Amino acid sequence: MEYRKLPKGGEQISILGLGNSSMGASGEKEVEAAAALAVENGINYFDMAAADSVPFAPFGRAVEGCRDKVYFQVHFGAEYRTGTYGWTLNPEKIKRSVDWQLKMLKTDYIDFGFIHCIDEAADLDKVISGGTLDYMKGLKADGVIRHIGLSSHTPEIVEKVLDMGLIDMLMFSINPAYDYRHGEYAIGSVDERTALYRRCEAEGVGISVMKAFGGGQLLNEKTSPFQRALTEYQCIQYALDKPGVVTVLPGIRGREDLKRILGFLEASPEEKDYSVIGTFAPQDAEGICVYCNHCQPCPAGLDVGLINKYYDLAQAGDVLAKDHYMNLEKTAKDCIGCGHCDSRCPFHVEQVKRMEEIREYFGK
Repeated sequence: MEYRKLPKGGEQISILGLGNSSMGASGEKEVEAAAALAVENGINYFDMAAADSVPFAPFGRAVEGCRDKVYFQVHFGAEYRTGTYGWTLNPEKIKRSVDWQLKMLKTDYIDFGFIHCIDEAADLDKVISGGTLDYMKGLKADGVIRHIGLSSHTPEIVEKVLDMGLIDMLMFSINPAYDYRHGEYAIGSVDERTALYRRCEAEGVGISVMKAFGGGQLLNEKTSPFQRALTEYQCIQYALDKPGVVTVLPGIRGREDLKRILGFLEASPEEKDYSVIGTFAPQDAEGICVYCNHCQPCPAGLDVGLINKYYDLAQAGDVLAKDHYMNLEKTAKDCIGCGHCDSRCPFHVEQVKRMEEIREYFGK
């Protein structure tokens, strides 16, 4: 397993986590076995926004004895009183639901307490005015919540919450379809979504990725908005390459799905290469470096994707990005202008011109 450090807190989080939207249908025995298998293989981050109440008790049993080595992402607004998932902004229902979740998970603290599924300004206002946010802040002050987070599909809402300086982690839907405006949750333009990822990284807010497969639609050419199927590994790598991303949370049904997802760790670069999206992404995506490094190897030894990433982050306000750039063994000044990267870029970025722009910006 590979791990990424949470900027605010320092926790080492597995790049593969688990989503729970489909687990309950497999039954408690299979859920517990899958959770235990995940822990055995180094997965330590679990999102508990489930489709029903089934997974909670099995997860509690599976991590008993190693609770301090795993992280639960618990949602304030996900309600399971009827046994199936419900969404609520009612503070009292939220409190009862969270108490129940803690009991089932056999824990007295929450690693990541998330304001759940806020996609509209009116709902954010209710979270603030209704007392839910104050309740969460109080729990954090008491040590019950270690980190406050937000789950949303709407860049505008996330930007407002980021302005509040409140969250350490964001759960956001990231995949090629949504980033390039295809699908129900494809909210925001390419530039808006890209700017959001960069801002999160610049401000030290980690991103846990939901809907990496677009609800499974991207995996089937008949349902893919591009009329081309991508693989799970391509989608996972795509999400992991976005700025700010700490972990990707594929939804699984049981152990067989989990074993297949774990295969990502041993997959070849060719199996993870998602540059094919450059052949069917819309025109407004052209000219935007997505750090895929399909232009490699550079004859002059430049890490073109990383150079672009530090440049974009510096422009977004990341004060550390310039220092990271300056410490690169090869910088934009070492570009020999051969055009190799220009000819190979699936998004038609004019990298030679961009290297000159970056050299002028950093002075190196």
